[in-house]
Amino acid sequence: MTRSLSAAISGIDANQAMLDNIGNNIANVNTVGYQSTELQFSDLLYQQQAAAGAPQIGVAGGTNPVEIGSGVRVAATTTNFSQGTLSQTGVQTDLAIQGQGFLAVNQGGTTYYTRAGNLQLDGAGQLVTPSGAIVQGWLPGANGTITTSGPLSDIVIPQGQAANPQATQNITLGGNLPAWNGSGTAPSYNVTETAYDSLGNPIPITLTFTASTTANEWNVNASVTNPKTGAQEWLTSSGTPSSTAPTTPLTTVTFDPSTGQVSGVGGSGSGSGPFQFALTGLNTIYPNAASTVNVDFPAAGSTGAVTQFAGTSSVQATSQDGSSSGALDGYTIGANGVISGQYANGDTQPLGQIALATFANPEGLSKQGNLLYA
Repeated sequence: MTRSLSAAISGIDANQAMLDNIGNNIANVNTVGYQSTELQFSDLLYQQQAAAGAPQIGVAGGTNPVEIGSGVRVAATTTNFSQGTLSQTGVQTDLAIQGQGFLAVNQGGTTYYTRAGNLQLDGAGQLVTPSGAIVQGWLPGANGTITTSGPLSDIVIPQGQAANPQATQNITLGGNLPAWNGSGTAPSYNVTETAYDSLGNPIPITLTFTASTTANEWNVNASVTNPKTGAQEWLTSSGTPSSTAPTTPLTTVTFDPSTGQVSGVGGSGSGSGPFQFALTGLNTIYPNAASTVNVDFPAAGSTGAVTQFAGTSSVQATSQDGSSSGALDGYTIGANGVISGQYANGDTQPLGQIALATFANPEGLSKQGNLLYA
């Protein structure tokens, strides 16, 4: 009698646990990132009344054992870690994990894991869960690159942060220089591009293209305005600016008359490629400028390449890699977890990358509440 009552009670307890689990799943039906659970049962220890008997040919047949069970117990709790339905919320810090993985978070100095992506920024700019756990990831180094093999750090989006200025080192040209038939005064065209020094001060660089007496050839010179005297200073290959226009061009650009495409860049400038030359001497007028500025003629026939066709001049600087300082205007979180900050100066810089943790057996994680696992 005692054994039967004990078995029945174990069944009541086990099924009560099942109802408790069902109730918990229902209660969390609207909990963002909640993973439903399911109970698994197993029978308890058996008391053997009689052992199994082996058959004896011609004497007696084999017998099965007599065993009385003791009831049932909850053997395990399984968590459904399959991906839920993704939906747009319109909240910039709301994330969803596609596939496997967990966000690593830090709360009270302990690392936990969660699949809940309803994140927010706190007063210090930290990316946190609703319970205040700080999302972990990697921060950019001094050169702006993110190394994912390094230690994890708190992810912070510094509101109002100013981007570091970047000295201009490369300028890319594009557009068209009008074909000239050699009659009359040789045409000349100016292109002015604002570059920047390492402190973010603007440096207006003027490139002057003058048609040469040699057909399909243009002489190129560069000048800047001296911020102290206001005088125009011409840049030279020696690095010492000149107050008078040079008699020898800084470089020459030749075009193929049959295609109108750049066929070569030569002259006294130095360069790292067939369509580049270097402007030196900026550092003597602007001490915080890069020592050299490369001006790039894209490869002939490529998109944006400088051409020599009949018509009007449209030659211009299409891009340059320098920037002034600017406050953080906004940010985006990419599919790879990289947080990119957009600054008022038009620059975009990585602010960090959110880490994802994976486990060979996620079922082995223990629930800690607040949608956290340990």
